[in-house]
Amino acid sequence: MDESRTPDVPGPGGGPASPVPPVPLGALLGDRELGLRHVAGPGEAAVHGVHASEMADPAPYLLGGELLLTAGAADAAGADFEAAGGLAAAGGYDRYAARLVAAGAAALGFGVAPLHAEVPPALAAACARHGLPLVEVPPRTPFTAVARAVWRLMAEARTRELRRVTEAQQALAAAAARPDPVPAVLSRLAAGLGGYVVLWPDGRAAGSPPPAAAGAREALDALLARVGRPGGPATATDQAGGWHLAAHALGRHADRQAALGTAAPVRTPGDHTVASVAAVLLTLLTAERPAGEQAAALTRLLLGGSPAAALGGPGPWYAVHARGGPDPRGLAAALGTVLADPDGPAVRLLTDRDPGPQPGWRLGVSAPSAPDALPVADAQAHRALARAEAARTAVARHTEQGLAGLVGEAEARAHAEALLGPLPPVLRDTLRTWLARHGSWDRTAADLGVHRNTVRQRIARAAALLDRDLEDADVRMELWFALRTAARAAADGPVSG
Repeated sequence: MDESRTPDVPGPGGGPASPVPPVPLGALLGDRELGLRHVAGPGEAAVHGVHASEMADPAPYLLGGELLLTAGAADAAGADFEAAGGLAAAGGYDRYAARLVAAGAAALGFGVAPLHAEVPPALAAACARHGLPLVEVPPRTPFTAVARAVWRLMAEARTRELRRVTEAQQALAAAAARPDPVPAVLSRLAAGLGGYVVLWPDGRAAGSPPPAAAGAREALDALLARVGRPGGPATATDQAGGWHLAAHALGRHADRQAALGTAAPVRTPGDHTVASVAAVLLTLLTAERPAGEQAAALTRLLLGGSPAAALGGPGPWYAVHARGGPDPRGLAAALGTVLADPDGPAVRLLTDRDPGPQPGWRLGVSAPSAPDALPVADAQAHRALARAEAARTAVARHTEQGLAGLVGEAEARAHAEALLGPLPPVLRDTLRTWLARHGSWDRTAADLGVHRNTVRQRIARAAALLDRDLEDADVRMELWFALRTAARAAADGPVSG
């Protein structure tokens, strides 16, 4: 039994799992450009890769599932094979084929010419005895061409599998939006896997169950019990009676951990992904969560949709950060949303209603935002909540745009006052005008109605009081920001809650 978070198609010969569908040997035999000819052994095999070797014993270098290509150089050179004097010696080909089968090789491709005029009959007989597919590679076909054909067919199979998985995800999402979503998702999953699925512990199922004689039902029940217990694995897989079994832990159901079980006669690389998507949907659908359009939005987000598509409209949307109250669900209901995350320093919500004060809560509200600007809105709400708590007010909203909006008004004013504190008003005015005129002495003097030497003296005095290098662009930018904040503070008065 394998317990894993990312199980996939088992590798050939007991090797590692393969994320790519294998290439049927028949597909290579059917490629007219390659011109391969089946000589002996089974006519079909699953090819997971290509390896070329002229060693008398290449088995230690195989992972399993390879189409091994050779031109028979080891035999032609009389290489020693277990002191037998070459592959052609008595029993040499038999031991060669036996070791390839033990190593999990999928098939053997023998290239004729320039070393051999034909596939050695003794090699063909040995492959037939050991059940190893043997194909002839004609002189006009380089081994590289065979390898490229395998990689191309693998890429095509991978593309088909990805398309199948995408279509299955879309079908599951559509099923989740139906009036009776849980049976719809189970039926859709069973159809996609071509097998049987069951919810544990409530027993709802879909598809055709494995035959009783296969023992798969009992094995599946054991898997479900393992992922359903406290501290158990998130997923588990097994095989019984030729059926591929898997179990996925879901959310808690009453006082027990729920789980999804699947059983299929054939397993492809994308089946785990499809079942995982169904498990996420069933977790949402069976947990104690509100239904409706916003739950459907969560589904679309989980399936990889963009925020704009998931939220189903252009907005405006408001990000909200909140602290203080005891009931995040009640807050979400009051704001007309189910899109709430209570796990963090603050409750984070997303709503299409302009939030107002809520008893017991302090709220930070973003500016109205389009769906593709939600990360920015989240940061705005975070800063707005900090202002609400500092001012002890029920609601603080983000309204400032541009660079100034990156810092809360209270923080910006405090910084400006600390930075500009050493400067009297006349020096502040001169410095602000000088920065606005990009350091031009004459234009600053004209704006202020003073002599250019007076401007020079004031700027020098300001630099000394601030202990800053006014030729530094970063210093100028910081001072400009502070001077603008101070001017706005003088015009607007104290920060309002």
